[in-house]
Amino acid sequence: MIKLNYLKKRLWIFVIGGFFLACDDESEVTIIDTSMPQGTFEVSATGTIVEQNETGTTGTVSMGTDSEGTRFLKFDNDFMTNLGTGTVTVNLSTSMEYSPDLGAGNPDLLIIGPVRNNGEQYFKLDPAPDSKFDHVIFWCETAEIPFGYAALQ
Repeated sequence: MIKLNYLKKRLWIFVIGGFFLACDDESEVTIIDTSMPQGTFEVSATGTIVEQNETGTTGTVSMGTDSEGTRFLKFDNDFMTNLGTGTVTVNLSTSMEYSPDLGAGNPDLLIIGPVRNNGEQYFKLDPAPDSKFDHVIFWCETAEIPFGYAALQ
């Protein structure tokens, strides 16, 4: 019994000592954010936003691929929109018109996601959309109006 307690104490000292040694690792850890382009971002198409309904939506958008082959939609530093409604959504489309089909869906409209802030930002396009999508549309669901669009060329 005494020998067993002695072994338990030794085991705890070994475990605690190993924990402190493991926590003392000063090597740098690199965290890769896969929602951002990796390496070089190569632009394949770009467009200038045309404001609609006096929403202040302006700026430049680009579509491109990073070094890993992942497609992204990029808003440049000059991107601005009115975020007061909180529901401005980015869509890819085959035209400048927002035309959803609530019952069956519209194969010519692809929802990308909500705009969270102004300025430079990326939207990861995974899976990559068909090449037929050559317009970006900003749609406000709350007001049911377009905020703007950009033709990608």
